[in-house]
Amino acid sequence: MRDLHAKIARVSIRRIYAIAAGITWFGLGLGLILTAFNVYPPVNVPPGLLGVNPDGLAGLVGRVVDSMSAFTNLSNIIVAVVFTMLARNPDRGGRVWHAVRMDSLVMISITGLIYAIVLAPDAQVEGLDIIVNALKHYIVPVMTVALWLIVGPRRQVTFASVFTAIVIPITWAAYTLIRGHFIERYPYDFLNVVAYGLPAVLTNIAGVAALGIVLGLVFWAIDRLLSGRGRAPDSATPVTNES
Repeated sequence: MRDLHAKIARVSIRRIYAIAAGITWFGLGLGLILTAFNVYPPVNVPPGLLGVNPDGLAGLVGRVVDSMSAFTNLSNIIVAVVFTMLARNPDRGGRVWHAVRMDSLVMISITGLIYAIVLAPDAQVEGLDIIVNALKHYIVPVMTVALWLIVGPRRQVTFASVFTAIVIPITWAAYTLIRGHFIERYPYDFLNVVAYGLPAVLTNIAGVAALGIVLGLVFWAIDRLLSGRGRAPDSATPVTNES
């Protein structure tokens, strides 16, 4: 009977994450369509920020690359991939998976927090972009953390993953600064080297990285608490590397 309950629970988890993956991919897909067709062109773009591209086909590649260069889209893509993989097999393990799972929690949390606190007051959203904005910056961040808390699976974030998860965000930051050096444009105001200079931007990046580590430690501690510190190793949730 216990095995039957476990099997039912596993199927339910897969369905829940399949729905979550669909919601996340929908937000990304709709956003990409609106960007590609320049449905809502940005106006009054401050110096040094992304968003200035020619209309029509001439600016198609630039608009798409600018959009995909945003931390918001990167974090949502990671969440969508993680949801999809959990829908296929929730019992996963391994160092790479632990790091990516932690990234899905930390990066999307940073996306939601920074947008709500720093970027939302100056955001330019209208029409269908309101739906995309709500999905990427509010619904997906809350959904990601809530599902992890309620559904799990547990013990897929480790203490080591708090630090290995930094690799993707730091790589993104390096890409942003290198690309920005050549095109003199950046995705966010707090990364605007043109306006604030490189030392200030590096300080901002360090601050966000520190926030990410703190959030990772919080997620790890909560996971240990929910898993039960005293549970025997052989009763832990089994993990595999199946895809």
